[in-house]
Amino acid sequence: MSPGRIEAVCVSVSDLLPLLGRRPDRSGIDKRPVAGRVAVHPLGLDGDVQVNRRYHGGEGQAVYAYAQEDADWWTAELDRQLPPGRFGENLRTTGLDLTGAVLGERWRAGTALFEVTACRIPCANFERFWNEPQLVKRFTAHGASGAYLRVLETGDVGAGDAVEVVSRPDHGVTVGLLFRATTTQRSRLPEIAPALAALPLKDQAKLAARIEKRLAARS
Repeated sequence: MSPGRIEAVCVSVSDLLPLLGRRPDRSGIDKRPVAGRVAVHPLGLDGDVQVNRRYHGGEGQAVYAYAQEDADWWTAELDRQLPPGRFGENLRTTGLDLTGAVLGERWRAGTALFEVTACRIPCANFERFWNEPQLVKRFTAHGASGAYLRVLETGDVGAGDAVEVVSRPDHGVTVGLLFRATTTQRSRLPEIAPALAALPLKDQAKLAARIEKRLAARS
């Protein structure tokens, strides 16, 4: 499998994005590239902040990757620059099809080992951060969600590191399929069943119940 590459490693800025009238009242979505090697801990990168742990962070969402190829599409679509970190990502990659990444596939980058676990569902804070009308709707329609990763082996990463896909399950359930099945094509939820064990632990029981309900409705 040909390797991809990390173009930038990004962590939250010290001044977290304020969210007036919201709870939590700040967000760690504003991330910027950092120089040098960055330590990869079991629950994320050194210096990164994940404020709302209900929806972000945890063992199955420790690191978020977004592809430069997908960022380029948005740059053309919106006629604005979208430098690394603008999607709230920790890793800006090239050479990897993140929408086509298989849930449970493993990446070696730097001295760390990651596992693809989930898509990213856009939220209102994302739209506020960009100040772009209807961004959540447009992001959902386009479907290039980026990929969440769990950390299987700690280590460090840096810009310029190769990303090698060292293993890939044969169930074929991709990040893109998970995104569609949980947003615009919910009738496809049962297709996710073979990959349930790869999802973030906090989501497994909930999605299993939704799949069971969907199957029961069909019978």
